[in-house]
Amino acid sequence: MNFEENYILENNRVRLSPLGISDFANLLPYSTLEPDLWKYSLVQAIGEDGLRHYIELALAGKHAEKEYPFIVWDKTHQKYVGSTRFYDIQLKQKTLQLGYTWYGKIAQGTGVNKNCKFLLLEFAFETLGMERVEFRADLENKRSIAAMQSIGCQIEGVLRSNNFKQDGSRRDSIILSILKQEWEDHVKSMLYQKINNI
Repeated sequence: MNFEENYILENNRVRLSPLGISDFANLLPYSTLEPDLWKYSLVQAIGEDGLRHYIELALAGKHAEKEYPFIVWDKTHQKYVGSTRFYDIQLKQKTLQLGYTWYGKIAQGTGVNKNCKFLLLEFAFETLGMERVEFRADLENKRSIAAMQSIGCQIEGVLRSNNFKQDGSRRDSIILSILKQEWEDHVKSMLYQKINNI
């Protein structure tokens, strides 16, 4: 993986392009008008300062060759609707995590997430040669967990009390994953059918 490369992942519904500092204005309406989007997030992007910090952290992770963040363009609504990224990228081990995913309410439940996940998983397994893609979520975030299971993720277990929440309490994190063999055997075809029936 070349972290300097401008990878663009695209189909007829969404386009994912590298997140840049210039995307601040594109995402600011969500940070100011929809702060509850980050209710379960360890890194929040609420308000101007929160969003600026969020983008700076993402770009620092990219510079360190540990993360690759994207901004999401919804072709149906003709607007930017959120962000997602690869992180904890371990090229030698052929594993990475997929997360920091959020979408404005306009895109929730519309198929945007499944289209993004299809493109990201296809890229991870078929271009980057990953053997395992991991997902994590707050155990209380039932909506996110259900969304991950709906794209073929398998639950591996729970890390108990492994992170602080924004309010200072601690959270349990559920771990899910998709393996390359699962992608090839059934997840890719299942997800392809779903995004073409939405």
